[in-house]
Formats: sequence, C-alpha cells, structure tokens
Amino acid sequence: MEARRPAPLLMLLALAACQNGSAGAPGDAAFPEANRPVASVVATQFSNEPAREAANEAQVVMDWAGVRPGMTVADIGAGEGYYTVRLGERVGGKGRVLAQDIDQAVLTRLGERVARDRLDNVSIKLGAPDDPRLPEASFDRVFMVHMYHEIAQPYAFLWRLRPALKPDGEVIVVDADRPTNRHGTPPALLTCELEAVGYTRTGFELRPDIGAYIARFRPSGERPDPGAIQPCPAPEPAAG
Repeated sequence: MEARRPAPLLMLLALAACQNGSAGAPGDAAFPEANRPVASVVATQFSNEPAREAANEAQVVMDWAGVRPGMTVADIGAGEGYYTVRLGERVGGKGRVLAQDIDQAVLTRLGERVARDRLDNVSIKLGAPDDPRLPEASFDRVFMVHMYHEIAQPYAFLWRLRPALKPDGEVIVVDADRPTNRHGTPPALLTCELEAVGYTRTGFELRPDIGAYIARFRPSGERPDPGAIQPCPAPEPAAG
C-alpha cells in the first residue's frame, strides 16, 4: 500500500479559522423556523466505535452511497472521526475528505487522530450551527450521520449546503426513525424539510443491522428564495 505522508496538524486546523459567512448572504431571519423540537447535543459520537465497526456500519453506508476512490466527500458533524477515517481510506490518495464539526475541541482531537494515522487526504473545518461553510461545487457526497436532528435551523443550513454539491452530488443522511427530541428524525419529516429547500429524495432504505435508515437526496431545480420556503407542519405525536 502506498505510504501516506504526515498530515501537519496545524495545517489541518488552519481551515477552522475561517468563521465568516459569505458577504451579503441572507441571515437566519430570512428563513422559516422549523416546526419541531431540536435534540440537544449530548455526545460527540453516536455510539462507541467498536460496536459500530462490529455492525460494519460505515462500510454498509459507504457501499449504499456509492463512495468510490477519487471522490471528494464531506463528513458533517464528524465528531470523533468514525466515518472520517473510513471515508479517507475509501476515497484513497486521489480523493479528498473534509471533516466538519461545530466543536473546536472535537476538531482538535480529530486533527490529532488524522495526523497520527497519516491521512493526508483529510482536511478539517469549523462549521456553524446554521451553515456548514463548505466550498462551492466541490463534493460528490455530503454525509450527515446521526446529527440532522440536532440542526436548529434546517432550512438555513440546507439552503447554504446546496451550492457545495457538484452537479451530480448527493446528500446522504443516516438517522433513526424516531422523534427529533429523542435523537432521530422521522423519514417523512426529513424528506419534507429537504424538499422544501429544493432537494429530491432519490433513495431510501431501512437498515435494522445498523439501527438506522439511510436516505439519499439530490438538488432539483432552482434553489428557492429563503422567503419562499414553506416550512413543514409539525410532526404528529408518536403513538403510545
């Protein structure tokens, strides 16, 4: 296997320094509020890494999402890097992975892991709760794994995410089918919120083996003006 060059931690973390949004971009007040609760951030990882690896979770999701060598991929809400390191291995030396999180302390630890594992195809960036701050027209796949229910401003976030995708790029969401305040997202609600911002669902699969569902979305048509976005109705209370 080709040897990887060391990835300087300071170079990786330098990407986190850029915190300003685009000049003239609409503020959050231009977007509708979400009619659903938001889960609190209680941990930087969904479950422990050995358990996820025993279920073959990342491999299942990457296979389903069609991740191939040479792709450019974003891992939003990367946390401790369970997906980041495996995406880096999958896309290989000619591919790129951008690991994003809103927690600087988490990114520092992840940067240390990336440098230790010599993953020189992985970069790190500090995002914002309402803006992933991704470069435009750059990504074949954008992953949001067990974190969508923590987004307080989904319409603003998804609107600002959309330009980062390549023309055939896709958003891959992994989440549990339960209410957002119980750290999941009902699939119908997820689909409604993404469709409101101009995405079309192109794939969906329940995967009990990894305790989640996987959904695939692609931009469709023009990105709507923030004021024209129609918020989804509040989800029905769970039975029982």
